[in-house]
Amino acid sequence: MGDPKGFLKVKREHPAYRPVCERVRDYKQVSALRSDSKSMEQASRCMDCGTPFCHWACPIGNYIPEWNDLVFHNRWEEAISLLMATNNLPEVTGRVCPALCEYSCVLGINDDPVTIRENEFSVIEHAFKEGIIIPILPKNRTGKTVAIVGSGPSGLACADQLNQAGHRVIVFEKDDSIGGILRFGIPDFKLEKKVIDRRLNILKAEGIEFRTKINVGLDYPAKKLLEDFDAVCLAGGSRVARDLKIPGRDLKGIYFAMDYLTQSNRRGRGENIPDNLLIDANNKSVVVIGGGDTGSDCVGTANRQQAKCVVQIEVLPKPSECRTPDHAWPKYPVILKTSTSHEEGGLRHWAVLSKEFIGDNGKVSRISCVNADFSEKDSQGCGIMKEVAGSGFEVPADLVIIAAGFLHPEHNGLIKDLNLDMDNRGNVLTGQDYATLVKKVFAAGDIRRGQSLVVWAISEGRQAAFNIDKYLMGYTNLPML
Repeated sequence: MGDPKGFLKVKREHPAYRPVCERVRDYKQVSALRSDSKSMEQASRCMDCGTPFCHWACPIGNYIPEWNDLVFHNRWEEAISLLMATNNLPEVTGRVCPALCEYSCVLGINDDPVTIRENEFSVIEHAFKEGIIIPILPKNRTGKTVAIVGSGPSGLACADQLNQAGHRVIVFEKDDSIGGILRFGIPDFKLEKKVIDRRLNILKAEGIEFRTKINVGLDYPAKKLLEDFDAVCLAGGSRVARDLKIPGRDLKGIYFAMDYLTQSNRRGRGENIPDNLLIDANNKSVVVIGGGDTGSDCVGTANRQQAKCVVQIEVLPKPSECRTPDHAWPKYPVILKTSTSHEEGGLRHWAVLSKEFIGDNGKVSRISCVNADFSEKDSQGCGIMKEVAGSGFEVPADLVIIAAGFLHPEHNGLIKDLNLDMDNRGNVLTGQDYATLVKKVFAAGDIRRGQSLVVWAISEGRQAAFNIDKYLMGYTNLPML
C-alpha cells in the first residue's frame, strides 16, 4: 500500500456531472471524466484491507485493492492489465454498474467508501487514450467453433473469453446492431454508443465474427445450429416484460419501458420513426410506473423529450436513506437512491398502487391510485400490502411507461425448438456447469439467471466460457471468474 494514511488525508470526491440545465438538452454522457491526478489521489484512499470485502461483493472478482494501488503509483498500464484480467467490459461497468463493491468497502463502515467505480472509469479511459488497449490475437486456433446467441454483456464476455482460448466464435444478434441491452436498453446519456463500438472494433480485430438481423430459431433453424457448431451458448437475455393487468390496460398511450427506451435510442442515432409508432413525451404528463433503474432511465429520457411533467410511482415503501439492521455492512443495502435523472426533475411517489387506467376517446388521460401500507408482516418478516382505506386519488397521465421489470426470456422460437427445460421462474435451466440438458448447448446471463445487473451478466458469460472451453477441450486455461 502506497500511503497507509491516505484514507485519513483524502476525503471521497463525489462524481462530477455536467450541469443539469445543459445536459437535459442533449443525450451526451452526463458524467465527467476526472483528471488522472484526481484519480491517483482518490485511489490513495484504498486501505489494502486484509480481507477486501469489495472483492467479495464484486460478481467478477475485480482486483480492486491491487489496481487502486497501481493507479496511486502512476502505473496505469499494469492497472489496466489487472482490470482486464477479470472484466471484459470495464468501460461499461465504469459507467453504469451500481457499484456493489463500494457498499462493501471496509472504509465504508465509518466513512465514505472508495470511489471504486470512478477509479475504474478512469483506468479504462486512460488506457484507451494512451493506446494501451489494442487487439490481441490468439496465438493458436483450436479448430472448434462456438455460436453465441445474443450480443448483450453476457454474450460479449463469453465470446471474448472463448476467442482468446482459440476457438472460432460467431455471435448472432436478431437486431440490426450488436450490443443488446447495452445498445438499445441503456440511454446514451448513461452509455454513449460510441463506447460500445470502440470495444466491438477490438473484438472484431481479434477474430470474433458478428452476424446481425438473424433471429436464431426462426431465420436460422435450431437443428442447423447444432449441426454447424461444436458448442452453443444462449445469451439472449430476459425480454418478456412484467405487465400491469388492470382495467384500462388496452387504452392507447401505455407502453413498456424497453419499447420506449429502445425507440429513443434508435431516434438518437437518426432513425425515422413513423408518426403512428412514435412514443414521445414532448409536452405530455408522463407517469413512469416502477421505481428501479429502468424507471429512472425513462424519467431522464422523458425530461430530454421536454415532457410537461414527469411522475414516477413505486408500489413499495420509500427506502431508508441510510443502512438498516436488515442490511448491515457488508451487505448490499436497500436504501434510497437518487440518480442523475431524478436530479433533472420530476416527482417520486412511494407506496402507491395503480388500480385503473382511465381514458378519453380510447386514450389514457389519468391513473386511479391508492396508497399502500406494508406495516403488517408475514411469518418471514416480509411486509403484507394492504390498501389504505379512503386514500384513492388520480394522477394525470398522457403517457404511461410501465417499468416493472421482466419475467423471463422469450420461450417461443429457439428455446421451444430445442425443447429446453425451464426453472420455476421460466428461465433456462442449467447445471452448475452452465450446460442445459441438450448436448453442447449452454446458457448464460439473464436467460439463465433472470433479470439482473450488467456486472452479473459479464460474470455469467465468463463462467459459461470456462465451462464451454472445458467441454470442448477436456481442460481449460480460462479463469473461472
